[in-house]
Amino acid sequence: MEFPAMLKRIDETKKWIQAHRPLAPEEVRQLDAYFRIDLTYTSNALEGNTLSIVETKVLLEDGLTAGGKPIRDCYEAVGHANAYDFMLNVARSNPLVFSEEIITRLHKLFYQGIDAENAGVYRNVQVMITGSEYMPPNPKEVPELMRAFVNELNENLSKIHTVQLAAFAHRKLVDIHPFVDGNGRAARLLMNLILIDGGYQIISMPPILRSDYINALRAAQREENPSDRDFNLLIAECEIEAQKDFCRMFDITPPL
Repeated sequence: MEFPAMLKRIDETKKWIQAHRPLAPEEVRQLDAYFRIDLTYTSNALEGNTLSIVETKVLLEDGLTAGGKPIRDCYEAVGHANAYDFMLNVARSNPLVFSEEIITRLHKLFYQGIDAENAGVYRNVQVMITGSEYMPPNPKEVPELMRAFVNELNENLSKIHTVQLAAFAHRKLVDIHPFVDGNGRAARLLMNLILIDGGYQIISMPPILRSDYINALRAAQREENPSDRDFNLLIAECEIEAQKDFCRMFDITPPL
């Protein structure tokens, strides 16, 4: 299925889901808690975090760490959950206006338990992406690139489809790579902030799709004939799967 057709399907399902809202306050609370764990687990697992989804759940809900697991993995989980809470608050505070402060705050909340000095702070060193030929910009260029990026997001908020904007925001933030580490997780949080604000479902990228995810990003970053096609298709497919999950949770039969 091509990207425009996928967006059409997503919007048709979104209308069907919206017709079955509002959810009860307890349902909203449970849904938020479900994705707090699921998104934290999947986003961290993509980056090599060794906590299982059960260990992530026990840590976030009961404060119990898993024996034998690196303390950094625990800090990543707790930090990501805090960033998730902030993301929800921003997404539900209308109207959404993008700012550098939102992005740096997402990173700071996630990263401050790991490296407080660099949490929410633009890098001042050159970084490299392991396994990729793409070279992120010189650190001196990052502040201006981030200002331009935020302006572009605000300009396109009402001009292009929300799912496409979310995919663009994710990919562009990874391109700029403004932080010394944690850029992918910050990008996935930003992507989901945009989706939630637009009334779409949270995307959790399962670890099984890690190769597809990395290859799609590489296709967008290659020096010759870069293309967002694969990445846009992947994000759209994940949104479709997220909508299916929502419908299963609440026993909704979509029209498709």
